[in-house]
Amino acid sequence: MVSEERLQQAEKELKENQLRVIDNRIDELTAYRANLAKQIAPSNKVGKDLDQLDTMPCEYQPPGGEAKEALTGE
Repeated sequence: MVSEERLQQAEKELKENQLRVIDNRIDELTAYRANLAKQIAPSNKVGKDLDQLDTMPCEYQPPGGEAKEALTGE
């Protein structure tokens, strides 16, 4: 009876250790995935700083636009 209890305890400890190893690996992989996603994210959108021009009204004049009108008569 005693040896069976020891065997069950040893199996339980082994399984608990396996769970810890798996949890640690999941943490490592999650951190690695987050790092990769962070590296990829900026390259997904080229010209992001120009997006604001898409939402500006048609009468938008860039700085110095008044000078261009005076020179071209537009």
